[in-house]
Amino acid sequence: MHFALTEEEIMIRDTARSIAAERLAPLAPVLDRGEGRPQFLANLKYLGEQGFMALKIGADYDGPEAGSVAFALAVEEIGYACAATGTTVSVTNLVGEVIQAVGTAAQKQAHLPHLASGAYLAGSFCLTEPAAGSDPAAMQTRARREGGEYILDGEKIFITSAEYADVFVVWAVTDPQAPKGKGISCFLVEAGTPGLAIGKAERKMGQAGSATNPVSFAGCRIPAANLLGRENDGFRIAVGELAGGRIGIASLSLGIARAAMDLAKAYIRERKQFGQAIGDFQGIQWLIADRETELEAARLLILNAAAKKDRGEPFGKEASMAKLYASETAQRCTDTALQLHGGSGYLQDYNVERLARDARLTRLYEGTSEIQRLIIARDVLRQ
Repeated sequence: MHFALTEEEIMIRDTARSIAAERLAPLAPVLDRGEGRPQFLANLKYLGEQGFMALKIGADYDGPEAGSVAFALAVEEIGYACAATGTTVSVTNLVGEVIQAVGTAAQKQAHLPHLASGAYLAGSFCLTEPAAGSDPAAMQTRARREGGEYILDGEKIFITSAEYADVFVVWAVTDPQAPKGKGISCFLVEAGTPGLAIGKAERKMGQAGSATNPVSFAGCRIPAANLLGRENDGFRIAVGELAGGRIGIASLSLGIARAAMDLAKAYIRERKQFGQAIGDFQGIQWLIADRETELEAARLLILNAAAKKDRGEPFGKEASMAKLYASETAQRCTDTALQLHGGSGYLQDYNVERLARDARLTRLYEGTSEIQRLIIARDVLRQ
């Protein structure tokens, strides 16, 4: 099996690492305090101008056409520096991929170049509802056809980047009489469309820099041409594209975990107790060995899923494995890093407590750990 990265993948990873260190890492603690929004938006625009918001978009639409492995490497580096920015980058790439996969030529031309150039700061993925989280087929948002338009009514929750998104991919029920999950369609809604309203940002445990908002639709009229894919085929689109999104969140999880362990390794070399650095104690070394082994396993799971996707092979199970393992590893790594810092790790003066809070979300969004286990088990038992 060939594990070497291509020159392009290395270049994208190294560029992401450089941007992350220079622009994102210094801002991360500021965003965590609820400050720095103008700089955050400026960073999103810069990342877009460098192609990081549309890594898998084809050259026909001015995208870098870099593939899923490059995407995973870039999100890991961005997440290492700032989880809030990494989440926005991951979701915006997902939005572009949905449009590229099922959009018409006109839809692609209208939106993909803007994602690829930084003209759009972000995109939002509007699927989750108050009564439809892990069970998206239970959604209540409706879209009814009226002449040459669809009219959307309903409410979405936990929508990433809604405050500054320029385009929304929205799921709604178009045939309420169809069996569950069979009457759902997918639509493009542009920011500023009458009837689209963005609610107040949620106050979150972590990743405070990334806005998470309720989004409501009240008599929101959009052209019928904004239908993405075929009518009543939206659930299949959502399920297929969520698998790609899980590679992004797995990569983000790995970046957070790496950052925490790098801080821990630096601290245990300097912190002395009982006349020696605490990193010289065998018990501490075993903790480091276990976490580093888990980081490497997470990396391999992510790259395997991404490589399968790039080759056009089925990758849903592998993406769920990568997301499950990497997010659970991020939880263990940040907890270990905090423990190795002792009381200092609990202080906001040290970044590990922020990383611990940022990591906790990775086990929830793009499908909880429990949902990933269901997906994996069902796939394995079906074979």
